Amino acid sequence: MTYQIQFTKGVLRQLKKLRLDVKERIEAKIQDLAIEPRPNGVKKLEDEDGLYRIRVGDYRVIYQILDDILLVSIVKVKHRREVYRDKN
Repeated sequence: MTYQIQFTKGVLRQLKKLRLDVKERIEAKIQDLAIEPRPNGVKKLEDEDGLYRIRVGDYRVIYQILDDILLVSIVKVKHRREVYRDKN
């Protein structure tokens, strides 16, 4: 059972700004979410409904899992010092 990965427009802009090596590592982790959307080390965010986060080095990937339609929606990809500051 494989999940589809969906990116918001904001995430696509965030990924473009990253260095190539960092971007490749993050994209590899995101593709792994299609197979296992709740891997070891995943954290469910307390203040946000249905959002999870994974760590990729100093970066965080915030995403939502929609089990009923087998979809992982990537909401935010930012450096750890910035990811929780704003709601955008």
